Amino acid sequence: MEQGRGVETSLAAGGPARHIPVLLTEVLHALDIREGGLYLDGTFGAGGYTKAILETPGTRVLAFDRDPDAIAAGQALVEKYEGRLMLEHAQFSTCVDVAAQRGLADFDGATFDIGVSSMQLDEAARGFSFRFEGPLDMRMSQSGRSAADIVNGASEEEIADILYHYGEERASRRIARAIVHDRETQPYTTTKELAELIGRIIPSRPQDIHPATRSFQGLRIAVNDELGELVGALAGAEKLLAPGGRLAVVSFHSLEDRIVKQFFALRSNRGRAPSRLLPGEPVPPPSTFTLEGKQPVTAGPEETHRNPRARSARLRAGIRNETSAQGIDPSLAALASLPTPATKGR
Repeated sequence: MEQGRGVETSLAAGGPARHIPVLLTEVLHALDIREGGLYLDGTFGAGGYTKAILETPGTRVLAFDRDPDAIAAGQALVEKYEGRLMLEHAQFSTCVDVAAQRGLADFDGATFDIGVSSMQLDEAARGFSFRFEGPLDMRMSQSGRSAADIVNGASEEEIADILYHYGEERASRRIARAIVHDRETQPYTTTKELAELIGRIIPSRPQDIHPATRSFQGLRIAVNDELGELVGALAGAEKLLAPGGRLAVVSFHSLEDRIVKQFFALRSNRGRAPSRLLPGEPVPPPSTFTLEGKQPVTAGPEETHRNPRARSARLRAGIRNETSAQGIDPSLAALASLPTPATKGR
């Protein structure tokens, strides 16, 4: 989606950012857009990447967004580009099935911009941000289990796991314990109520990030299964790209970037060659991507000054080869999931 994804810590420096796609020049360079090419935009948002791709004559884009507001706003672009933009209200992990339904294959490029959009953060009614008083929602699709459902209905253990593993919140157990205690008398319904509780539990200094930042991130990721979606979308792009096709992924926090980094490492066999000193070591599967240049690519001073939310952006990219797609790797699926009781150890 649009620039503005990532944590809310950067907002204090510049206020709400307009919808300028992050690392746009670098993403277009990584995709190496060509005339008449077929491209996938898995996170449409306000259409920043899609519009830039469609500026090249003859290009077509299959774009996805699970947010019905983004789909409604994007209809003007569908009309403008007269058949060159195909906009789907769907999760980007379904890209293989949707492309097949449309008779599309052998894509020349795919791009994903992971996380929550500035449009969602800046709209109080969506409940993504503790900067505004709003319902405790956080659903990108505006359907399914909300953050309030988790906070008021999940067990103390599940809430603690979500905050710790998806939000990287060290005080997860204390926060979960307080939530479960307090919800018995008054369920949590607004972002302000939850943020104030966390603020009372975690002391902070004026220069620190807001105490609720990590917890809100963890809940948002859980509500939208963002890491599971990412793993599915990466495997989908691997299957859809033609030989020579390019995949460019922008992430904004360590959990996302870890998955993207490991995906490209596994698929390019970086660091996976069998050691001569260990005979019998399993031979890794053939690589499906080639990586070029130093990665990750980050935003420069000019862009971060223009949009503070670009500070945490990381771009990783690869070029597809002729080897058959490998599907979802179990190690990536594990990174996207909460630990099972047998694997816990914090």
